[in-house]
Amino acid sequence: MQQITPNNPVIRTMGRIDIDVPDRPVWVFPYTQATFRCTGTSVGVRLINRHNYGDSTLGAVIDGVPYRARITENDAETTVMLAEHLPDIEHEVVVYKRQDGEHYLEITGFLIDDQARVLPPAIPAPIRRIEVYGDSVSCGERNEAALYTGKADPDTDLSPYSNSWYSYATITARNLGASANIVAQGGASLLDGIGWFCGPDYVGMESIWDRIEYNPFLGETKPWDFSRYTPQVVVVALGQNDAHPVDFMAADYQGEQSVQWRARYVDFLRTLRGKYLQATIICATTVLQHDASWDQAIDDAVRVVSTGDRNNGIAPDPKVHHFLYSRNGSATPGHPRITEHQEMADELTTFIESLGPAIWD
Repeated sequence: MQQITPNNPVIRTMGRIDIDVPDRPVWVFPYTQATFRCTGTSVGVRLINRHNYGDSTLGAVIDGVPYRARITENDAETTVMLAEHLPDIEHEVVVYKRQDGEHYLEITGFLIDDQARVLPPAIPAPIRRIEVYGDSVSCGERNEAALYTGKADPDTDLSPYSNSWYSYATITARNLGASANIVAQGGASLLDGIGWFCGPDYVGMESIWDRIEYNPFLGETKPWDFSRYTPQVVVVALGQNDAHPVDFMAADYQGEQSVQWRARYVDFLRTLRGKYLQATIICATTVLQHDASWDQAIDDAVRVVSTGDRNNGIAPDPKVHHFLYSRNGSATPGHPRITEHQEMADELTTFIESLGPAIWD
């Protein structure tokens, strides 16, 4: 087979990608992807899987059909075949990262048949752009475990069932004809020191949001260059994992820790506004079961941002919204499955469309 370099100009990429070494890009976040057309009967990838935990898989959509391949080798260059015995015609290919920062992928090449041709995507790149800051739900974690729809997760490793393609966030983006950067990590809270990711020294979104690489078990962190992607719509889907190890918002809404969390959420929104001066920002949680006090906390924080603070010279920000799903916080005790992600995506799509076409200007 012939190997196509990842920085071949006909290949279109999406996501926060580490391109310090242009012909060996590193994919970190879920839904990071490469799109191209090719002829021939086979599609594969050469890569190095930098592995922290879980069972790593790689995804593809070829001619509209989903493919999944398990990555069996870690920390050494290996070949992952995504599809073979295809009809020898022209194919539309999207190769994407199914999972979050439980592993990084260093892409060294895309593989096609020896006599095949690689071509640019047939459809132009979207002009609409979305960015999502979230946790495992935004990643699509464990969403393929269909038999557990509406149920708690089983006590076993379900990482092979995590598929970012069917996250509510990415379905919403495709509904709207938008590209999407999914800045999400399973177990991530808003704040460092609580949540589930990288315990016992928990890492929250405040140490992830402005990075490309962020998992301390996989090396040094790297900053993200925000000039590379400017979304018109930003979704902040945080506030569920902050209840671990103590659900302080439910226990004492006016307590010091709760008041501080709401203030830090306000700070986070204002920091995002500093990066994206014109973006519409939508704050939400998900249908995953959690105490309603967290949604009240987000509502209070959004109200502070949207009304501003005249005494301190902070102007009102009318482009920040709080959105609640119809079954917000009450649908499932386990990770939402694909049908529940579709439900969320349909509602979020409708809400974004209700804001009018001007948000994409």
